[in-house]
Amino acid sequence: MNIFDQRPEADYGNGAIVNVAKVSPPMPKAGGRWNTMEITAKGPQMSVMLNGVRTAEGRDTKFASGRITIQYGRGVVKFRKLQVRPL
Repeated sequence: MNIFDQRPEADYGNGAIVNVAKVSPPMPKAGGRWNTMEITAKGPQMSVMLNGVRTAEGRDTKFASGRITIQYGRGVVKFRKLQVRPL
């Protein structure tokens, strides 16, 4: 799930699953404040909720299993109360 308000390619901005599911317009702005994100991945099926609004849903068999990672590209990103739960 992407967290980047100023991404040049807005289709994959905040709330998108990059190269899998574009964000539902309009792209939500999330910078400068705390946000709630719920990311569900069950096999190849993925969905994203950002502040209670479904922003993307998609399917990608390349990542049906594997590690969960947290990364960032630029700027300041802070995480609070990060939870991973089995489905």
